[in-house]
Amino acid sequence: MNAHRPLRIQRRTLLIGLGSALLLQGCGSLGLGWMGLGREKDPHPPTELTKTAPQEVQIRTLWTTDIGKGNDGRALSLDPAVIGNRVYAADHSGTIAALNAADGRLLWERKTRIPFSGGPDVDGERLAVGASNGELLLLSTRDGSQRWRVQLGSEILSVPRIIGDLVVVHTIDDSVYGIDLNDGSERWRFGYQAPILTLRGSSSPTAGPEGIIVGVSSGRLVYLDPVQGLPIWEVVVSPPSGRTELERIADIDTDPVVLGDQVFVASFNGDLAAVEISSGAVLWRRELSAHAGLAATPEALYITDSNDQLWAADPTDGAGRWRQDALRYRQLTAPVVIGNALAVGDLEGYVHWVSRRDGRLLGRERVAKAAVASTPVVAGQTLYVQLENGTIAALRATGAASRATSPASPNAESPIPLERN
Repeated sequence: MNAHRPLRIQRRTLLIGLGSALLLQGCGSLGLGWMGLGREKDPHPPTELTKTAPQEVQIRTLWTTDIGKGNDGRALSLDPAVIGNRVYAADHSGTIAALNAADGRLLWERKTRIPFSGGPDVDGERLAVGASNGELLLLSTRDGSQRWRVQLGSEILSVPRIIGDLVVVHTIDDSVYGIDLNDGSERWRFGYQAPILTLRGSSSPTAGPEGIIVGVSSGRLVYLDPVQGLPIWEVVVSPPSGRTELERIADIDTDPVVLGDQVFVASFNGDLAAVEISSGAVLWRRELSAHAGLAATPEALYITDSNDQLWAADPTDGAGRWRQDALRYRQLTAPVVIGNALAVGDLEGYVHWVSRRDGRLLGRERVAKAAVASTPVVAGQTLYVQLENGTIAALRATGAASRATSPASPNAESPIPLERN
């Protein structure tokens, strides 16, 4: 890493000074004046959209429904979960609800005073959700009734994952818990020493073939035994480097993505990498800073970098295929694959469709005048999004570019280098 390169942190991301009460809203560079500490303007204002939207796909909002008050302006991991014909969603004021996936009709709703901050994750008749006060709850998907509720040691800013007979939770202090799905008892806990300064966020656990994969701060990826919670292996994907604590931030806040015996992961101010799950060996690394997230298919990786550029990369070696920079600094979500396209949300409530073939913009739809707060969720040909103000929406695109066909050959574009910007 070049220690002299300005460090950019998205505005929706917070920095945490561990051991103190200092919380800094993320900045566009090392200059902090525009955050309210001075009179400077944002050095990286969002790129303005063209007045005429691309028309290669026609995007239609099928329905919108309001759930509570939203995220209260906080960086949280409240993601809609879509299972069967239901959408489950929660907000920071304590509302959790189930909606009909076809028309957005409210099926049930519970209003609590619990400050939900991560989830929900759903498995059959059970729904797991975490809170910023460290509470973890398991609810019934039938009516939202509580099955159990336990107190963990720190804030939950990741999605609690139901994996086998466990609810696996990564808390903001870099502890990973294995909680018994049936009664809420703690089976195991494994903790890491977090650095002095870290991003406000946590990678959500991901199920591997025989264990649990979690990205933690300081650029480490760990593979945990689900029985005892001990590492099968751990590897440093992006070693921290630089002269200051800001420059040394190398957190893995993106969720690891498993494809066969490989897991793909990206770190902030660090690298995009592929790791072999069976051995923990790093197969390749490419310099790319990201913390919004990525999507993977056998044909390509798709990443939102820390400057809100979209990339496509070859999964075999990380070589770049295309880059789309027309949405820079628009605080994009991670991309999701929908048919032959990608979808990302932005800070003004727009959802953009992007070609998987070459990265061109295909169309956009504005859901509401609020930021898209989490990675969209795909079910069939429908895209579900949750906005910062509590709006849940379902969208669908029509047109040739939206069809679920295979993308172009990997050789359609000349490889380009991935680099940190």
